[in-house]
Amino acid sequence: MTATETTVFKDIEKVILELDPQSISEERKEVLQPLTDYIQEKVSKKAAIRINFICTHNSRRSHLSQIWAQTLATYFNIENVTCYSGGTEATALFPVVAETLSNSGFQIKTISEGKNPVYSIKYSENEHPIIGFSKKLTDDFNPKSEFAAIMTCSQADGGCPFIAGAEKRIPITFDDPKAFDNTPQQAEKYNERSIQIATEMFYIFSQIKA
Repeated sequence: MTATETTVFKDIEKVILELDPQSISEERKEVLQPLTDYIQEKVSKKAAIRINFICTHNSRRSHLSQIWAQTLATYFNIENVTCYSGGTEATALFPVVAETLSNSGFQIKTISEGKNPVYSIKYSENEHPIIGFSKKLTDDFNPKSEFAAIMTCSQADGGCPFIAGAEKRIPITFDDPKAFDNTPQQAEKYNERSIQIATEMFYIFSQIKA
């Protein structure tokens, strides 16, 4: 990566450099492969790459996946990637998710408050921030066609057998850190899930050949 190309914030880069993709099992790599193939096919065709990460409440795993995927696409200089997130229902981005990302070097500002706050999540000086808030997968903020739908929780995967407009529907599910809400392990477990997702997105984008 040359000095003129986009880079992520230094604190985020430190986290990325400590990721261990070797820790991903062969079984898990098979789960990740369809998304790698989808991205590679789009890159080879020089086509736009739209990825919508979907969970039940669009509050935790889908946001972590969206944000790390967008960040690592930039880190590996994969162009024309836009990552989205949505839920089968809208709730709110869980505040601990924002705290976890902030601790990893993301610059987060609250744009609007209320029951469903809107956040600006910035990962690079020169890239547009990700706008984070809970929304249904059909929200106007999300693409209507020519996208990959990534099911990040088993409940949404089972409950949404068909995603309108999706070219591909790929289950890549993660354990819910919500299980540790209001426990002494909360911060540790949210960070653990964030790092797992970052590691897997690193692995996916590191496979892509321009």
